[in-house]
Amino acid sequence: MTTTLPALEKLYDPKTTEEKWQKFWEEQKIFQANPSQGGPAYSLVIPPPNVTGSLHLGHAFDTALMDTLVRYKRMCGFNTLCLPGIDHASIAVQTILEKQLKAEGKTRYDIGREKFLEKAWEWKQQSGGTIVNQLKRLGLSADWSRQRFTLDESLSKAVRRAFVQLYEAGLIYRGNYLVNWCPESQSAVSDLEVENKEVDGHLWHFRYPLSDGSGYLEVATTRPETMLGDTGVAVNPHDQRYQDLIGKTVTLPIMERQIPIIADELVDPTFGTGCVKVTPAHDPNDFEMGKRHNLPFINIMNKDGTLNENSGSFVGEDRFVARKNVVKRLEQDGFLVKIEDYRHTVPYSDRGKVPVEPLLSTQWFVKIDPLAKKALTCLDEDNSPRFIPERWTKVYRDWLVKLKDWCISRQLWWGHQIPAWYVVSETGGQITDHTPFIVAYSPEEALEKAQQQYGDKIQLEQDPDVLDTWFSSGLWPFSTMGWPEQTLDLATYYPTSTLVTGFDIIFFWVARMTMMAGYFTDQMPFKDVYIHGLVRDENGKKMSKSANNGIDPLLLIRKYGSDALRYTLIREVAGAGQDISLQYNRQTDESESVEASRNFANKLWNAARFVMMNLDGKTPQALGEPTSEALEASDRWILSRFALTVQQTRNYIDNYGLGEAAKGLYEFIWGDFCDWYIELVKSRLFDKSSPSRLVAQKTLAFVLEGILKLLHPFMPHITEEIWHILTQNADQSLALQVYPQVNEALIDANLEQSFVLLFGCIRTVRNLRAEADIKPGVTVPLILQSDNPQERQILTMGQVYIQDLAKVEPLTITPELGEDTGKVIASVVGTVQALIPLSGLVDIEALRAKLQKKLSKVEGDINSLTNRLNNPGFVNKAPIEVVEEARATLAEAQKQAEILRERILRLE
Repeated sequence: MTTTLPALEKLYDPKTTEEKWQKFWEEQKIFQANPSQGGPAYSLVIPPPNVTGSLHLGHAFDTALMDTLVRYKRMCGFNTLCLPGIDHASIAVQTILEKQLKAEGKTRYDIGREKFLEKAWEWKQQSGGTIVNQLKRLGLSADWSRQRFTLDESLSKAVRRAFVQLYEAGLIYRGNYLVNWCPESQSAVSDLEVENKEVDGHLWHFRYPLSDGSGYLEVATTRPETMLGDTGVAVNPHDQRYQDLIGKTVTLPIMERQIPIIADELVDPTFGTGCVKVTPAHDPNDFEMGKRHNLPFINIMNKDGTLNENSGSFVGEDRFVARKNVVKRLEQDGFLVKIEDYRHTVPYSDRGKVPVEPLLSTQWFVKIDPLAKKALTCLDEDNSPRFIPERWTKVYRDWLVKLKDWCISRQLWWGHQIPAWYVVSETGGQITDHTPFIVAYSPEEALEKAQQQYGDKIQLEQDPDVLDTWFSSGLWPFSTMGWPEQTLDLATYYPTSTLVTGFDIIFFWVARMTMMAGYFTDQMPFKDVYIHGLVRDENGKKMSKSANNGIDPLLLIRKYGSDALRYTLIREVAGAGQDISLQYNRQTDESESVEASRNFANKLWNAARFVMMNLDGKTPQALGEPTSEALEASDRWILSRFALTVQQTRNYIDNYGLGEAAKGLYEFIWGDFCDWYIELVKSRLFDKSSPSRLVAQKTLAFVLEGILKLLHPFMPHITEEIWHILTQNADQSLALQVYPQVNEALIDANLEQSFVLLFGCIRTVRNLRAEADIKPGVTVPLILQSDNPQERQILTMGQVYIQDLAKVEPLTITPELGEDTGKVIASVVGTVQALIPLSGLVDIEALRAKLQKKLSKVEGDINSLTNRLNNPGFVNKAPIEVVEEARATLAEAQKQAEILRERILRLE
């Protein structure tokens, strides 16, 4: 007979298969969205990775979760858009480039802004290409024709529009305020870009003499160098110790400046001596006190972290060098009281990796309160967006309530240059805090506005700063779809359906997007926010590029395949929002968990190969679906298991239980289908005269095709390959097929429970055969005893399966045992007793002698290990891991001896 189905290759090759289908999907534009298609929409914009090299497993995890949802929704008939893109990452990229220049002995100022930006765009081309390649290798089913970059002209247009609109509405302002300053990147950073670290430091106590010579006040500080900029000393107004000193002055040591003693509720009378130095230009709390009491603001710090001309003799010194020298000078002058060890929190720049410096600086800010209130209203009135797990709702809400005005200017060159132009004289001039400026969409518009206001003989200079990266990222869900233009994409796919992201950027990004979207589109940018955990390294630390502890997913893809990696990451999700730790050997690039998933892929491949070799060359369509009246019990059982798996899988995915869905599919495919059903039908397949052979073929083909559809969102490449060969649909894609529907009529809970008992009996008989060293090909007599009529009915219904899979002949099913069953080995399955008579089947004496010999060896090992562990010299001197290994080996030997004694006893 001529077959129409080509056989699958003997071994599955993930590299060849995955490359083939990734190319097919892209060339055939399988995932290109069509807003005119109609039907319910499902849209998702990927969190754009930073253009800072390559992705790590954390990104792969995020991608695997997103793509599983997208492929599932597409197969469920939704008009689906998965929009990919990349973020320009101002600070991160600039840091990389400046390190490269430093290695050449240069700075960005040596090459100028234009050349620097050329280097940045070259980096983007290189890094962006690497990232896109990684996403494609992971099988991300994105519409690559809609790929976006945050510095694309269309997105830059949206950024300018947003800035101008917010400014004209009075929500963006320029002011001189205290900001978090990173001396390493020499830029302001937001509160969200600051990581608070617990460090072991010191608390220095100094005397500040009263100006009238009547004594002194003792103050304590963790940053002695800032005392050079002190303009006051503060006490709590209710602190009785200092009531008579309020309003007097002290003489600031070293600087010899008279500064007032003020009373302020902000002072904690229990901290230190209850007196605190006030440095308004270098501390957030002092900044507020300085404003309340009209104190001078003296900045002592340059932008590179060195001290400036306001620091007296310490000018030019690095802040930490100056700290030591200031303490030394105060000690010499008799003002140092004591130094205490002190563990406290120090804010570090997330990118620069150095302590930030509170610095008085002229910056651009967004008034956050009106934007946050809109997002809070949507959350409180409509539960929009919905967080999964729900516990993150409170975290998000609390963060919105606490937000302060957002510093959006960065002293960088790579990014969206602020659309503000300063009006300077005809010959140019120094830009100051009071220089007039014009905010406009373009240089031309700015010049026109400025000339109308200041006359023709003026010159404009654009603000050199760029916008915080999160400003443009905050517009991502709608700017990528054409906003501010009212595009068809925007009308069809916005708001997006789901945001998939880690909990670590709820504050960085999620809140930015909801606030921006609420203001500019009057609705939240996504319906659901699916919060997942982080991928931790072998030390339990978050994987990140900056920590250099990430794992390139391509290393694991090359070794095990993309499907294996995807499936591992998804299956490891114990629950939404929980972290996962992937077993990984950095020396060999091996992972036991990913290897297990590759074995799963191989198991599916081999099962599909077997099925297709036994379909007489026919496709599932040619065979047709099996009719219910022709089905045998095993057919009805696997169809029931399949229908229940469809129901559970859909329910899990619909409720973001992707890890549970993956585990359930594994159990059904490996256990129910491969290990049981295929074995149950082999005898029917091999007997070409069997009237039920065709029914078995139809059932196998139907379930196999259903498995491929169920598993496709999780393991898209191998399922696409098998499906194409199985169905011979050369021009179609499994990705566009209909996801299996739930057929509740097929679910038979009673039948499934019956097979639990049958499979238990088969396993038990197999174990008894192994105990008796009976060769696999030898049939054995079996007695199954149960006084439960229902159990005996089940055993009778399934006796052919027991006989076939356990190699049993004859099989006796009885309500009670006879008086003389002879020597047997026995076990129980629930309330069913299984007995194999040994007479004439095995040489009982030889078997007993063999088991006794094994027992003697094990007992010898037990004695040796026991003596070793009873020796104090070994226990106290050997490495702890050696001692623990010996204890584990002893426990294993003791258990083995117990089993052997029991088996020998049964032969008495």
